[in-house]
Amino acid sequence: MSSTVVSSSDLPSDLWRLSAVEAVGLLRAGKVSPLELVEAAVQRIADTDPHLNAMPTLCLERARDHARALMDRPEAPEGMWLGGLPIAVKDLEDVAGVRTTYGSPIYADHVPETSDHMVERLEARGAIVIGKSNTPEFGAGASTFNEVFGKTRNPWNVAKSVAGSSGGAAAALAAGQVWLATGSDLGGSLRTPASFNGVIGLRPSPGRVPRGPKELPFQTLSVGGPMARTAKDTALFLDAMSGHHEGDPLALHEPEESFLASLESRRRLPKRVAFTADLGCLPVAREVAEICAAAARRFAEHGIAVEEATPDFTDALETFQVLRAALFAAEMEPILAEHREHLKPEVIWNIEKGMALSAVAIGRAEQARGALYRRMTAFFETYDLLLCPAACVAPFAVEERYVSEVEGHKFDNYVDWLAHCAAITITSCPALSVPAGLTAEGMPVGLQIVAPPRGEAAALTGALLLEELTGLHDHLPVDPRGVP
Repeated sequence: MSSTVVSSSDLPSDLWRLSAVEAVGLLRAGKVSPLELVEAAVQRIADTDPHLNAMPTLCLERARDHARALMDRPEAPEGMWLGGLPIAVKDLEDVAGVRTTYGSPIYADHVPETSDHMVERLEARGAIVIGKSNTPEFGAGASTFNEVFGKTRNPWNVAKSVAGSSGGAAAALAAGQVWLATGSDLGGSLRTPASFNGVIGLRPSPGRVPRGPKELPFQTLSVGGPMARTAKDTALFLDAMSGHHEGDPLALHEPEESFLASLESRRRLPKRVAFTADLGCLPVAREVAEICAAAARRFAEHGIAVEEATPDFTDALETFQVLRAALFAAEMEPILAEHREHLKPEVIWNIEKGMALSAVAIGRAEQARGALYRRMTAFFETYDLLLCPAACVAPFAVEERYVSEVEGHKFDNYVDWLAHCAAITITSCPALSVPAGLTAEGMPVGLQIVAPPRGEAAALTGALLLEELTGLHDHLPVDPRGVP
């Protein structure tokens, strides 16, 4: 790739409107340079982020230097090559030499010397990190605000929440600041913000995307994954970030066929899918349930049988809460002991909940998780996909810390409203949120598509089919709306 590459005269002036697949195609063909895309992203961030606060930390000179280095390469390497495409990295993931705060005042001035395994892989495959996307403190909570950078606002309506914890990533994508963005997901942190911002967030199988180095490398609740504006863009990004890594003991090898190739060939078309608005036991806002049910019925237009059915998730939320609390205690007890005064109350509650658990309680939760996994695999012997809402509500006011009540059901903590995603987390099945429709207020609602274990290709195919039927991806990118 030569540094003398220049754009062709027929290139659009608003490069930020391109899909990632389109942009990478132009990069590979030499019709646009990495530096031109960096500058397009820089300008779009400057135009929109004062209203959103999605990308509070930028590393522009680092990005420009990386772009020039890629342009000086004589040839692009083989493999999942992104060709110099600028991306956002969530502020939970280390980028060497770039301020990484984890959304916490404890790490407000932290600059890591090395990058996360996923970031290293993406940069080796031609991604250019342009900045860090905002996240709640330590990714805890599904509304993106913290004491370091403040609130992130929704580009569809700046008075609304972007959810979390990958809220900055989702907002940056929806506004066209970047073409792709990394995220992570424990109880819905890729899927819930995708729902609130009208983009796609895919929680892959544990091990699909290498992460680390981590103190708990064998845990399977939290995973890294891709966010994008279209199904094909998501597949492209998953290809670039996945594959075996010696630093992650759970890392899976790349599939024989790339996710993008599988999507384009449509080899995994579903024949029979199940839909449930409430997973049999969970509260959900009526408008959200209606939008998701209507979206699920549209699969019939592809000749796919759509039936109302669900595995038994009765004990899933309690199981998730126990295992999540145990993870918080294992990871963060030392931080609580040393920096309690700097932690938000929700984080303190979660850590202390975990510290109070008995070995018997944790063991029973693991047994319940195993039983749910067996119910899921049995369910997928009948159905190809499970469809349900990605969030129980549509975007709420940005000032709210979390949802406290839905349809008369009151939640007693900051996590329970995420149950539609959390219940799927403990199955280890891959799942994504794809735009399903808009509320009467014009806010996005996401449909969660759950596939059998290690079935990311099937979930992406389902997203592509719905995307083609609704055309909702054509609404993106959006200029920030509701700006005073």
